[in-house]
Amino acid sequence: MRKGLFLAAALAVLAGTAGAASAAEERWVVVYTEKPSVAEFRDYGLVVLDSVHHPPIAPLLEQKKTVIGYISLGEVENYRDYYKAVEAEGILYEKNPNWPDSRYIDVRDARWTRRVVEDLVPRLLRKGFQGIFIDTLDNPAELERRDPAKFKGMTEAAARLVTAIRRHYPRMYIMLNRSYEILPAVEGQIDAVLGESVFTEIDFEKKGYRLADAKTYQLQVKWLKDAKARRPGLKVYTLDYWPPADAAGVARIYAEQRKNGFIPYVSVKDLDRVLKEPAR
Repeated sequence: MRKGLFLAAALAVLAGTAGAASAAEERWVVVYTEKPSVAEFRDYGLVVLDSVHHPPIAPLLEQKKTVIGYISLGEVENYRDYYKAVEAEGILYEKNPNWPDSRYIDVRDARWTRRVVEDLVPRLLRKGFQGIFIDTLDNPAELERRDPAKFKGMTEAAARLVTAIRRHYPRMYIMLNRSYEILPAVEGQIDAVLGESVFTEIDFEKKGYRLADAKTYQLQVKWLKDAKARRPGLKVYTLDYWPPADAAGVARIYAEQRKNGFIPYVSVKDLDRVLKEPAR
């Protein structure tokens, strides 16, 4: 209850800085496990699933849902079947400290672009996915900021990778996670952008959840709204994290993001279940 009151109070303070635009009552969901039943997806129009561990796709397509598969382009997890091949190419860097099973990748390397375009994306399409959800492509810009000499050109290469995917798959649905540095360059190549951890975020040290600081929140809202203003047809989604037991807090996150003009979803760190929006 205290968390709910605290979150409600914080939202009230920040509401004055957020726009008052309203989003259509659209719903989306992201789940990275095969456990949920098809019936649990009934209320969602856009469904984002893991590329390997996912429920049956065909029944979801029969329900006229847009179903897209996860693909990590800025780093590679060590449990992916192509990890060893990429490692042998010598284009992997250090581990992501928050996700130790995953290592950053050199997106400048033409072999990675070729693997993505000729192998990884086709795999998803053959499974029945209608498109891709691009994750971790904000890493190249962050690496270039940390070490401009070592990672020179990573940001530009990330944008080129998105453009290459669109060029090869002109009708495929593409959703991009964050990647705000390259968003102005690629927003014409994608169908949707996701703001992850906009108002709330995962607290990796305490293994819980916390509010994003006010400046970060306001910046993300601005970047997302600016992208929508530049390209009105772009869909803008948000993914925030909060304890499901705090129904009041979760409900207020949904309300705030809809007021921003975004299409929200609230879940837990592992994205391992379908969490319905609390009743309004």
